[in-house]
Amino acid sequence: MEEKVLITIWRNDVAPRFDQTTEVLIVSVDHEGRVDHRKTVVLPTVSAEDLCHMIISEGINWVICGGVEDEFYQYLTWKKVKVIDSVIGPYEEALELILVERLESGANLLKPPPESEDAR
Repeated sequence: MEEKVLITIWRNDVAPRFDQTTEVLIVSVDHEGRVDHRKTVVLPTVSAEDLCHMIISEGINWVICGGVEDEFYQYLTWKKVKVIDSVIGPYEEALELILVERLESGANLLKPPPESEDAR
């Protein structure tokens, strides 16, 4: 069965706030866990309610986002959408991890800065 993943994005990262999202990536995944189709959508307004409506009407199975208010989290999970929230870091890396079922809520995908020689 094909599944759809929606990632809230801001520049190259997962958007820090669900209710302030202006752009999303929607990815269709085939039954073998491979990306079948992907599209980026720029939202006409900043609205958590409109984003929830889009998630339901597009048949999204998974949402990957940063911070999300409990009201919207509860609504989406009630509608049987799996929500992985509090994700920080590059959205492409989040996508790679969800495809291999290794992404969890609270994931910090930011790479620590390299240690300088002075710090040693």
